[in-house]
Amino acid sequence: MKTILYILICLSTTSSVFSQQYYVRGEVKDESGNPLQNATILNARTGYVYKTGTTGSFGIINTQRIDTFTVSLDGYISERLIANADNFATVKLKLSPAGSSTTRLNKLSSFTSGMARDEQRKWFAGDETYASIIENHFVNAKRFPNTGLSLNVDRASYSNIRRFVTLNTMVPPDAVRIEEMLNYFNLNYTKPAGNDPFAVRTRLTSCPWNPLNQLFYINLSAKKLNLVTLPPSNLVFLIDVSGSMDMTNRLPLLKSAFKMLVSNLRPKDSVAIVVYGGITGIMLNTTSGGEKEKILKTIDELTPGGATPGESGIKLAYSVARNHFIKGGNNRVILATDGDFNVGLRTDDELNELISRHRESGIYLTCLGVGMGNYKDSKIQTLARKGNGNFAYLDNFDEAQKVLMKEFAQTLYAVADDAYMNVEFNPEYVKEYRLIGFDNKVGAIVDSLAMVEGGEIGSGYAMIGIFEIEPAQTNLKMDSALSLPGKFADIKLKYRNPKDTTMRYFNYSCTYQFEPFARIENHYRFSAAVTMFGSLLRGSAYAKSINWNDLALLAGASANLEDLSQKEFVTIVNQARELYTKTKKKKKPKEP
Repeated sequence: MKTILYILICLSTTSSVFSQQYYVRGEVKDESGNPLQNATILNARTGYVYKTGTTGSFGIINTQRIDTFTVSLDGYISERLIANADNFATVKLKLSPAGSSTTRLNKLSSFTSGMARDEQRKWFAGDETYASIIENHFVNAKRFPNTGLSLNVDRASYSNIRRFVTLNTMVPPDAVRIEEMLNYFNLNYTKPAGNDPFAVRTRLTSCPWNPLNQLFYINLSAKKLNLVTLPPSNLVFLIDVSGSMDMTNRLPLLKSAFKMLVSNLRPKDSVAIVVYGGITGIMLNTTSGGEKEKILKTIDELTPGGATPGESGIKLAYSVARNHFIKGGNNRVILATDGDFNVGLRTDDELNELISRHRESGIYLTCLGVGMGNYKDSKIQTLARKGNGNFAYLDNFDEAQKVLMKEFAQTLYAVADDAYMNVEFNPEYVKEYRLIGFDNKVGAIVDSLAMVEGGEIGSGYAMIGIFEIEPAQTNLKMDSALSLPGKFADIKLKYRNPKDTTMRYFNYSCTYQFEPFARIENHYRFSAAVTMFGSLLRGSAYAKSINWNDLALLAGASANLEDLSQKEFVTIVNQARELYTKTKKKKKPKEP
């Protein structure tokens, strides 16, 4: 049955009642005839906005038989439509040229309305590239009580940091994204109540690196999908087999990773394998997940060589996914690469535009980064975020097992799309606040067209977001529990269910409930340790009072040593302490 978006509008701006209504129907496609989901349809007369459904179709109840609409979609040239309710309308959108003003190339990770934009210098790390980001500053709560942040399950930053520290190498500051470090540990998962999609818990406590300030934690958990009843998957493995992948920690690691993923597939799932390198082609046509031997044999036969024609590989993979699209299923391209695109599109903006054309088709993109030396973090991050998907970095076999086995459902199955959180603080209790992590790229922060774009939330996902708070009431005691009347903050989640165009909302309010840092649960204390670690690695202006010894003590005291990831974190912190302390001593000038 063809899916059509029905939008009913009650017009109450005047006292008159319209005696007749018309139904305007149609569809929006690209030049190749592919349906375009989530295209925006603006009624020029009323100002009302509509969206196309998963098949690119729309149905609008209107008061005029003939009316004028503007149809638009990021990456395409807008079209004017004069629609007649007696006829079925077909709109074809043409791709906009790169750099066109109709395409929003930059997306923000967080945004506070009314705040001025600023700039920051860029960082370089040899042949590796990282998007230069600007750390969020303190914001006056009275002037700007609302702030928003994009939610996603990306966690690549932590495993990449681990790779640098393990190799006894300084971490490039822009490789440090604190929200991804916190995501990595999936801390304090709480099952949502009843049919709720989310569970929210908050905690207000003292700040361990600034005793005059407080930390406000937001712990969000998403519902877990039933693995037995998950819809069928249409997966396309897009694997970089270029010459740069000819190292143990690249193609061989990826082959092991994909083999693990295949073991989770069911007969109703399907897999195709597309490669790009010396050649770009389909190594395995779409095959049932029940034919594991056939899939594994194809993976074993992959060999590296040649250039890196990333553009042609991406286009071919999306074409395969689109040709075998499963309505109501999990349609996803899984790109595995070191990101070293040297043939075709190369820049972040060019890749951004390419992926933007495909994201509305209902096909997700998961990116797996590998390698070192020429690893292009900025490019892979761009692809994942623009492709309505997620991003992980595989630095070793254990990480591959964690991402594709232990966290299989969280990585590959979304429970919410375009997820965005808005937080509104009460100025009676909050003088200033600073969002930790969710820092924006320089390119986005200086772009007047940039906007916050929600992310993908996976099954069983848990995140902890942290704000540093300067209290409005400085006479409050920070050494004992304290409850005060009135609202402290309102939290509003905006999201869509997968394959649905309707925006949904989940609200949560909390009062002022303060608990001293020494008495809060260990997972919150551990989160503070992760935050301090990231702040030191970034050389944050707000980390001047943090020292490595205090961090190591807090990490050791708060980590759950039965959790291998948290236990390993303590080891990584101690390795980094030795590395950075030693480096600082070498740089210390000699006294005359």
